[in-house]
Amino acid sequence: MFDREAPSVYVGQLIRQLREERGVSIRELSRKSGLSANALSMIERGLTSPSVSTLYRLTDALNVPITALFRQDHAQKTIVFRSVSERTRVPFPLGIWEELGGEAFTGRMQPFMLTLESSAESGPEKIVHTGSEFVMCIRGNLDYEVEGKIYKLKAGDSLLFAARLAHRWQNPGKTVTNAIIVLSGYDEYEQPGIFHYQPS
Repeated sequence: MFDREAPSVYVGQLIRQLREERGVSIRELSRKSGLSANALSMIERGLTSPSVSTLYRLTDALNVPITALFRQDHAQKTIVFRSVSERTRVPFPLGIWEELGGEAFTGRMQPFMLTLESSAESGPEKIVHTGSEFVMCIRGNLDYEVEGKIYKLKAGDSLLFAARLAHRWQNPGKTVTNAIIVLSGYDEYEQPGIFHYQPS
């Protein structure tokens, strides 16, 4: 079942740190992201857990990659081994997004493990970014909508597409879903090493 005991990153604190490092006020972030200042304050104080689509809106408004939320001080390497106990885990409503070592890799590749409870979804807004996206359903069922078409993945099925195409996902089943997502070939400015948690 869903691992409630997994160590997790305090997302709200990281968003506040990223915002403050860039000298952005809550009011300015509200304007850029389209989220209310009250909602942002609640997220930063850990009183509410943002959806993945909300995280994309916030990191886009802060001009950092989504991987900035997997904040760790890793040296970039050409070989990265990551044991299951070392994974950085970011919780969101009804799910966990786990980093699989891409934050420490020199290449333009970010692999993730997605764990979704029943009805978990990326949110109402479509996700768009550069590069390519690969998805493989490991367990359960996963609906992946790309440019308005829904691809129904079951265990063993995979999907590969250009990430500039608007997409979103959802667990339509009544059991936990696990999926591997790999982002690759994104623009150089999106490479996590460039934004590796340094003030802009």
